[in-house]
Amino acid sequence: MMEEFLIGVDEAGRGPLAGPVAVGVVAVPLGFDVLKEFPGVKDSKLLSGKKREVIFEAVQKRIRAGDLRASVRLSTNLYIDNFGITRAVRKALWSGVRRLGQPEHSVVLLDGLLRAPKEYTQRTIIKGDLRVPVIALASILAKVTRDRMMESLSEQYPEYGFEQHKGYGTQSHCRAIKRYGLTDIHRATYCKGVKLRV
Repeated sequence: MMEEFLIGVDEAGRGPLAGPVAVGVVAVPLGFDVLKEFPGVKDSKLLSGKKREVIFEAVQKRIRAGDLRASVRLSTNLYIDNFGITRAVRKALWSGVRRLGQPEHSVVLLDGLLRAPKEYTQRTIIKGDLRVPVIALASILAKVTRDRMMESLSEQYPEYGFEQHKGYGTQSHCRAIKRYGLTDIHRATYCKGVKLRV
């Protein structure tokens, strides 16, 4: 008999002016106690960067041990510009869910307004990243993966400060756009009103 899985899904990076959107997907066996195994898990936005990193590394260790499965899928800034954020999130989400679990052996729990492919048993939970530990775990994986990518890209584009704001529309980021223009990783459709914010 095949093992049954609970799959948690959340995204990070819907709003930034630069970089990809990331969707975290975590599959745990039914009965796996996320809070017991990863103390302190909650919505990634409520955790310090250091705590997110500690949990992220603990998850990687458990993945290597075969205790759970996880995936973070990205949709690029170009895909977002061409097809919109809703489709970009869906593309990454569907890819991640299908990679981790078969429909007949999985129940998918999603944050907010997210939707899994229709062949899956699923439940969308408003504020799911606050209320459901496996969704919170997915949010942490998505955020840490995306933040690390933006920190890495800051070496390629040092004048923009990506290591600090991770691509969000802070005053310093908007000033850098006004001064230096857009890079290859900016979402052009998101940056049209930047001058109004500076």
